[in-house]
Amino acid sequence: MRQSYQLPLVGLLLFSLIPRQQCEICEVSKEYYTALNPLISTMINSKYTKGIHAANVLLSLRLGGILNPNQEQQLIQQVDTAVENKKPSLTSGQLALAILALGACKGPDGISINYSELVKILGNKYKAEIKNMEDHDGNPLTNYYQLSLDILALCLFSGNYSITEVIKILDPESKNYYFHEQFSVDTGAMAVLALTCVKRSITSGQNKIDTKYLETIDNHMESLIAKILSQKKENGLLGNIYSTGEAMQALFVSSDYYNKNQWDCQKTQAIVLTEISQGAFRMPTAAAQILPALMGKTYLDINKDSSCVYGSDNFNISTQEPISVTPAVSHSQIEVNYSVVVNNQIDNIMVSVADGSVFLDVMEKAQKENATLFSFTVEESSWGPYITTVRGIKANNNDRTYWELLSNGKHLSQGVGSYVVHAGDDLEVRWSTY
Repeated sequence: MRQSYQLPLVGLLLFSLIPRQQCEICEVSKEYYTALNPLISTMINSKYTKGIHAANVLLSLRLGGILNPNQEQQLIQQVDTAVENKKPSLTSGQLALAILALGACKGPDGISINYSELVKILGNKYKAEIKNMEDHDGNPLTNYYQLSLDILALCLFSGNYSITEVIKILDPESKNYYFHEQFSVDTGAMAVLALTCVKRSITSGQNKIDTKYLETIDNHMESLIAKILSQKKENGLLGNIYSTGEAMQALFVSSDYYNKNQWDCQKTQAIVLTEISQGAFRMPTAAAQILPALMGKTYLDINKDSSCVYGSDNFNISTQEPISVTPAVSHSQIEVNYSVVVNNQIDNIMVSVADGSVFLDVMEKAQKENATLFSFTVEESSWGPYITTVRGIKANNNDRTYWELLSNGKHLSQGVGSYVVHAGDDLEVRWSTY
């Protein structure tokens, strides 16, 4: 019933997307904002929207001008408290995202954020990323997505960074843009946003540097945009459904680097709206990353000195008890094959779980059956639970190793807590390099 109600609305939306600036930016018409309510509900009511993981949600909803002051203050308090309590343990990207969220716009009186202190700490974490690259064959402590977030936040909030170093790091041919030899679209998109900010700081005179570097930045951006567009699917997605939002932002701000016939913004919006109606964005971070582009916004619209815009009557932003992000399971059972693969060793087991179970349920059942072969640990993140160790073996960025999830031999873009398994699936957790 839900799909039959929403799909006609999506059909109407195809005719109501508003092109702006000669189609460099397109956004959903205000009269059809209700189609975005599933995203907003997921962000506000998910059990994963808490602590530092609320930063993505706060940033997205502030850019869209969706929250009321009370909701905004609650999210700000969560993020600010998490930053204050966990500064040393936050990754550079987590801190960068928190700064972007807290400083997305000028909030109500009484909320005081010490941006200079946070930016200084971020600068130190960024330097640690660079040092790790020098010591470990070009590998950052985290990844290039977080490194680009760092640069974007330092640029927008007047932090210290070397433009020549940024140009060197964000070279489009770096191995860090690739995952299993495939270009990572969201990583490339974040680098484009960071480079755009740096370029603007040069052309506006904020950074006094030889303008010859502008040519190199232009070349970097043109190459990255070409790589992003090379991952465009026939249905309009850019990479996959989860990378499309930030890829759209990158294309919004870089229309000088591609021909208009290379990307149909309306087509991309249409498939995204269809995916929303079908429940694709169950995780708050996924919803948060797609919403700004649908409203014609980018992370470059962040301005801590510009007054926030508050709640629109076009949205349903009621708060309820935190909702589960996984579908309800039934009483009927299905069987799947589950394997752990480390180098050339393969250990597998047939597992029976309830129909509608997710990958994590299968792993938990296998662990109960044989903890020696199938033990694992998870941590919570803004994307839901993710695997940290299997049989005590932990992923390591310096070695570029991680635990890869596969179903029927294909890499999964969904997480362990959201991928719904099916009868007869051949599920695999593989110790892999990237």
